[in-house]
Amino acid sequence: MNKKNNPIGIFDSGVGGLTVMKDIIHRLPSYDYLYLGDSARTPYGNRSFESIYQFTLQCVEYLFSQGCHLIILACNTASAKALRTVQQRDLPRIAPNKRVLGVIRPTAEVIGLHSKTGHVGVLGTTGTVQSDSYEIEIKHQFPKLTVYQQACPMWVPLVENNEHNNPGADYFVKKYLDQLLQQSPDIDTLLLACTHYPLLIPKIRNVLSEDISVISQGPIVAASLQDYLKRHPEIEKNCSENGTRRFLTTDAPEQFDHHATTFFGQEVTSEFIDV
Repeated sequence: MNKKNNPIGIFDSGVGGLTVMKDIIHRLPSYDYLYLGDSARTPYGNRSFESIYQFTLQCVEYLFSQGCHLIILACNTASAKALRTVQQRDLPRIAPNKRVLGVIRPTAEVIGLHSKTGHVGVLGTTGTVQSDSYEIEIKHQFPKLTVYQQACPMWVPLVENNEHNNPGADYFVKKYLDQLLQQSPDIDTLLLACTHYPLLIPKIRNVLSEDISVISQGPIVAASLQDYLKRHPEIEKNCSENGTRRFLTTDAPEQFDHHATTFFGQEVTSEFIDV
């Protein structure tokens, strides 16, 4: 018998997490999904730790109130600056039998498998890079790997303003890639540590040589979630399987839907909520 009203929650500061949601649904289509984009307060990348934590916790609590037993923070900044505190301090208090997962650890667990030289680059928002979360987690998983990081503060605005396919984006794509690759000639793997960045892959590939791999998080997070649900039947049993998808935004739905369709790959109709 199908369980009712217990979707898997997917949270992002805006619409970028829809690139991850798309890959999750592709791998696990039977589950119900509830997406929440905090568009009224996006972007998170340059905000303080305390603001990101408070915003993330508010959205997590809202998703719990909507029946979610499992939430994926499909936001690198929230995963870097808020996840650990939410898991360790808040969950035992507000929802001890529910879980919140991020995107950093699943990616860090496999990124070293893609590199032959042992030198990988991480491209992310200023907040993600300054947190050093990726370097710390990757080093934990692959101690011999050398990690180079590069903040790309203009990439999210380019995508958010639908300028990522225009010639003007070429300058900023090349600028940050050049800055990263100048750190080491041995980098052979680049991790796109932001859910917006997959939309820039065609321009990124135009700059890079063919022997440099570009890794997106969506497929990695989707495979990790599938494995997690198999290993945690006590959580999986509380995730309903009716194949529904629902989208929430903290800002104007019309604007959210316009941008979301680009990220999700199909038409999106959202609802406004106030967290």
